[in-house]
Amino acid sequence: MKNTLKLIFFVLLLFALFVSLRMFIDVAFYSDVIGIKDVSILGIISILFTVSAFLIGCVIFLENRHPSKTLTWLIVLGIFPVFGFFAYLLFGQNFRRKRMFQKKALLDEQAFLQYKGHEDYEERMLRNHKHQELLFRLADRLGALNISFQTETRTLTNGDETFQAILDGLKRAKHHIHMEYYIVRDDKLGTEIKDILIQKSKEGVVIRFLYDAVGSFRLSNSYIEELNDAGVEMIPFFPVRFPILNDKINYRNHRKIVVIDGNEGFVGGLNIGDEYLGKDKYFGFWRDTHLYLRGEAVQSLQLIFLQDWFYMTGEAVLAPEYLQAKAVEGDHWGGVQLIAGGPDNKWETIKHLYFAMISSARKSIWIATPYFIPDDDILSALKVAALAGIDVRLLMPSKPDKRTVFYASRSYFPELLDAGVKIYEYEKGFLHSKVVIVDSDLASIGTANMDMRSFHLNFEVNAFLYDTDSIRKLVQDFKDDLEESSEIHVDRFHKRRLHRRIVESTYRLLSPLL
Repeated sequence: MKNTLKLIFFVLLLFALFVSLRMFIDVAFYSDVIGIKDVSILGIISILFTVSAFLIGCVIFLENRHPSKTLTWLIVLGIFPVFGFFAYLLFGQNFRRKRMFQKKALLDEQAFLQYKGHEDYEERMLRNHKHQELLFRLADRLGALNISFQTETRTLTNGDETFQAILDGLKRAKHHIHMEYYIVRDDKLGTEIKDILIQKSKEGVVIRFLYDAVGSFRLSNSYIEELNDAGVEMIPFFPVRFPILNDKINYRNHRKIVVIDGNEGFVGGLNIGDEYLGKDKYFGFWRDTHLYLRGEAVQSLQLIFLQDWFYMTGEAVLAPEYLQAKAVEGDHWGGVQLIAGGPDNKWETIKHLYFAMISSARKSIWIATPYFIPDDDILSALKVAALAGIDVRLLMPSKPDKRTVFYASRSYFPELLDAGVKIYEYEKGFLHSKVVIVDSDLASIGTANMDMRSFHLNFEVNAFLYDTDSIRKLVQDFKDDLEESSEIHVDRFHKRRLHRRIVESTYRLLSPLL
């Protein structure tokens, strides 16, 4: 309580100081720039923005956010009232979030319960994977769909392998194709996919395509119109016309889903674009991980897509022919479970499952992620695991695609290294995989990065694997990636230049907002 009062007093003092400071700056420097000579008008404008920033600060307190995010927003609003005011309107609002997603959450829950099986999957899971019982029960409580022991899985480790499999699958389609992507490019790969979809539509295949309106903002209207004219239903997810007035811009659909005839599916880290085939000169080879599924678990992937489709279009597509995935015979496949995470969830689903995976480890925790901005829970869990002698390894890219996130990620390295976490930087090209492997018999592949945006804001989807052959392939892939990487040594990293430390620390301060 005492610390809370101190923080409130500090924030109030900070705002009081900057009210006068901002008034002085506005009057002294900005009058010529904005063309207002009347000092009283400038003073009123300055006070209005500062008071607005103060009121937003009060709202942030009342929303009971994560302490680090709360403090970051308050600092931004205190130092830059005008900028902070608009930045918060654009990126920081939480007060409309519950109302915005309340209907979707209810519909999702109803649909998931309707198709939640009552077979002996739980008994089998607890019988064959007793040591993972707590994780399984957590996933079940968080809204995970049925675990399947009759689904074939195959990992795909680069763009060429992944898109060859996807293109072949699209060509096999007889009844329907469902696709959902964050980024779609109008380039060679995008055109190849478009041509196949147009051809399949002519053959009578029903095609539904969701694309994120912000992630795919460069996608040409002609690309979309050509598909729509051919009978493909291509719909944007959360279109944003007035960004500053529309808080939907902050909640993006980061999922990458392909479902073919309800029995084959793909999920993972690869968007649609030539750079994901390694054709970008800066990135070079693009190292990513996708998962191919055939069998029961595809029904779960299908349901996630159909719920998103209904949310955007109002069209309920729950006919039996869409939700009758065929079981793959055999007892050697292991378990597969699909998890949907997003701002519409009551809980931070994927983050909680990552935390549970890390906490359940007895031997090893291997993580590959392009972005590493954990919250305090995940960061502490990793450090505690390493201090307890568990083999904790973090694999990240050696070059940035987003400099702010890259340097913010590196700001976490010193404390991880001091705790005994081994950190590697991938040097063959750009690493974009989102993979977690625990004890070589539990893994996650999907769209969620190890960062706060994936935990709190984005719509994500991950496949959790229990003792499958695909996990053994993931382990070998991780070892192969380490051969193409350099290890960061704690002594050398602590000696990095001062300006680099300053940059990292600055972005670390803003990391809850990235």
